[in-house]
Amino acid sequence: MKAAVFHKPGDIRVDTVPDPEILDPRDVILRVTATAICGSDLHILSGAVPQKDPLVMGHEFMGIVEETGSAITNLKKGDRVVVPFPIACGECFFCKHEASPACENSNYKNYGPNGDVASQKGGALFGYTDLYGGYSGGQAQYVRVPYADISPRIVPEHLTDEQALFLTDIFPTGWSAIDWAQLKGGEVVAIFGCGPVGLMAQKAAWINGASRVIAIDPLDYRLEKAKAVNNVEILNPHKVDVVEAIRAMTGGRGADVCVDAVGFEPERNFMDKVKATFNFEKGSMKVLDMCFEAVRRMGTVSIVGVYGSPYDNFPLFRIFDKGITIKQGQAPVINYIDKLIGLVNDGKVVLDDIITHTLPLEDAAHGYKIFDEKEDDCVKVVLKP
Repeated sequence: MKAAVFHKPGDIRVDTVPDPEILDPRDVILRVTATAICGSDLHILSGAVPQKDPLVMGHEFMGIVEETGSAITNLKKGDRVVVPFPIACGECFFCKHEASPACENSNYKNYGPNGDVASQKGGALFGYTDLYGGYSGGQAQYVRVPYADISPRIVPEHLTDEQALFLTDIFPTGWSAIDWAQLKGGEVVAIFGCGPVGLMAQKAAWINGASRVIAIDPLDYRLEKAKAVNNVEILNPHKVDVVEAIRAMTGGRGADVCVDAVGFEPERNFMDKVKATFNFEKGSMKVLDMCFEAVRRMGTVSIVGVYGSPYDNFPLFRIFDKGITIKQGQAPVINYIDKLIGLVNDGKVVLDDIITHTLPLEDAAHGYKIFDEKEDDCVKVVLKP
């Protein structure tokens, strides 16, 4: 089959690789009908999240069941399903306590309680390095889905692939950021980053009762996309002091909730890079710093952008003095997916309006390039095998 394969930093190619096979009675083989490039994939592309050996990429995918293991009774050949990106066994302590990204069984190679930089990680993820299980991802014509009696969900027939695809990751992740903040209604929510996850968090904020949603991004084309599809107020840090602007918009207090949908690879200047090198840090936590400043006292900061290393000068003093609540991590997609499918099915949220590029799988390298380098006003790339 054809698949988008990571070879080394900066080098993702579409190769011919062996077809996947049933390895466990709880497996299914999926014929992929739609997949997408995620901002998290770019961390592998850049080398910031290390991967030594070739790996089939992709954790956002859906498709048609082609083959089922002997233990699978919930799915049959021909079912069209969407697949959450964390791989969860459904039986361990964490899976039974609605914490599926911490599954104890799926990442049998590198699981552990400590959460170190290069070892003892959480549960496995599709197509996301050996540290997270080494599973082949779904940017391919076919993919093996383990524990398929737990995670995949059948897609309503009348929904297109594009309408349902983002239930795999970015919509549940954006939803998590807002759900963790426990909105009561009427809150001001500031969302840092207008990439795909930030756009989904904006949608989730409105659905959960926010009175104002403020979107922050250094790229005007992404701000315009946010404004067009989500009717948000926009701030560009190149044009205004974002923290002071948010305070001015909220009576001097700051936002009730700030969401970091950027992570450790934001736009950086030369001095940011020098500091990171000097402190042996990967990337920067400058966006998170802005969240801690821009949130009001006793407010909440949700972190759904990826962070992969320790950081010097972590502002614990500010977090303590302001009484900030922090919640972060991989989204527990299984906890939300049934509700979110219902929202899409009932027309209460539109997800496919963020797609800017639809390409054949053979053009995956080009898709990565324009997404990574922010060319051609690229916001979200969908690949069709």
